Amino acid sequence: MIHSYDPRTGESFGDPFPLTSDEEVDAAVRAAHAAAPAWRTADRAAALEAVAAALEANIEELWRAADAETALGEVRLRGEVGRAAGQFRLFARVLRDGAHVEAVIDHAKAEPPTPDLRRMNHPLSGVVGVFAASNFPFAFSVAGGDTASALAAGCPVVVKAHDGHPRTSELSHRIIQGALPDPALLGLVRGLDAGKALARHPEVVAVGFTGSIPGGKAIQALIDERPDPIPFYGELGSVNPVVVLPSALSPDHRKGLAAGFAASLTLGVGQFCTNPGLVFVPDDAELLKSVAEAVAATAGGPMLTERMRGGFLHGLERLDALTPLAQGRPGEGAFAVTPQVFTADLATFAEALPGIAEECFGPAAIVVTYADPAELPAVLERLDGALTATVHADDPAEAREVAEVLLGKAGRLIWNGWPTGVAVSWAMHHGGPWPASTAPAHTSVGAAAIRRWLTPTSYQDWPAELLPPELRDDNPLGVPRRVDGVLSA
Repeated sequence: MIHSYDPRTGESFGDPFPLTSDEEVDAAVRAAHAAAPAWRTADRAAALEAVAAALEANIEELWRAADAETALGEVRLRGEVGRAAGQFRLFARVLRDGAHVEAVIDHAKAEPPTPDLRRMNHPLSGVVGVFAASNFPFAFSVAGGDTASALAAGCPVVVKAHDGHPRTSELSHRIIQGALPDPALLGLVRGLDAGKALARHPEVVAVGFTGSIPGGKAIQALIDERPDPIPFYGELGSVNPVVVLPSALSPDHRKGLAAGFAASLTLGVGQFCTNPGLVFVPDDAELLKSVAEAVAATAGGPMLTERMRGGFLHGLERLDALTPLAQGRPGEGAFAVTPQVFTADLATFAEALPGIAEECFGPAAIVVTYADPAELPAVLERLDGALTATVHADDPAEAREVAEVLLGKAGRLIWNGWPTGVAVSWAMHHGGPWPASTAPAHTSVGAAAIRRWLTPTSYQDWPAELLPPELRDDNPLGVPRRVDGVLSA
């Protein structure tokens, strides 16, 4: 059985939820698979908009259920329901735009002799398995971007619910199912064994995951055992390095650095995949003092689960050899933690790589001081991949060499900002080199997330009456296409 726990008290509440048996996983996947043909030809854009409206209509019940299980608060959770609804609306726009099919037509030519070739993307032929995340009970869970993008692509989905918010998962599932033309298009399973059965199921053709590196490796191992390997799109760990260059120490810029860092570090009790866990700064006593004061003014809070709290405390043990810089006020609640920031000079940090730079999920960070910015690129080159990398500077020329290194280390580069907060938009890329993600060419946020669940097909000399409408010469759907090498609207 899976229980709901209040992070503030540590007490369980409500009726527990039963674990899903292998037989029930099989039934959910097969029902989803059977619903796929009708879904591919349905007005999916309208259905996704109906899901968005249903989430917004039930926002009161949703945020209250999530707050009881996560202690994230009304403001954060209302915003997250809105973000989840926004993801469904974005993919409705993606479908109406039509560019995601990437339609290409090359007409036959006499010289040199070439056939008529037409190419476009189709949904994967099967069910997408989604493993929900703990830290975003809506935006990366049952109502999250993996679910929204896979449904938009034309794939039914079965979600393995996260044990940290089972009641929220059940409620989200019921609301989304009620807005879909066939409830079987979205299945829900619970428990570790159910997750294993989902990853192994022969009608699951791709898996999406957001979570820890060990969790992602475990799912990849299950997929590797399959007789038919399938793609695994995992978003895993990231320390999101921030580099502060000397020109950023101008009076106007310096003022916001410490406060911006402390706010980003402690947002959501540090439980963001884009948390700034590593900050490189000039060896400047005034800046370090400002950072220490800003961190000391923050407060801790309860982490989402007791297991996550234990993982955070274990991660801090690895940092004990460093010099403490500051800590915030102790948090309140059974699963509470306190923000912690450590410091080391560049040589000490470099000597302790790679272990010192592993993610400590929660409100903890290392501030690394340097004397000469020319020494930074060699050390940055040794860092693992990340979701984001940030540069603070007032002189773009000063950042050129650092930026060149970071380009190969992160999926999103940020200038004079902070990494927490991931816009749901057409241009967003939320992925990065290992261990940030298992497929750095793909994103789990934004319009391009749909590409994970699509596969291309070429039609050679195919009869016009059998062609998809996107590839017919008259283009009845009006999708953007490349015809004989020329891109047209």
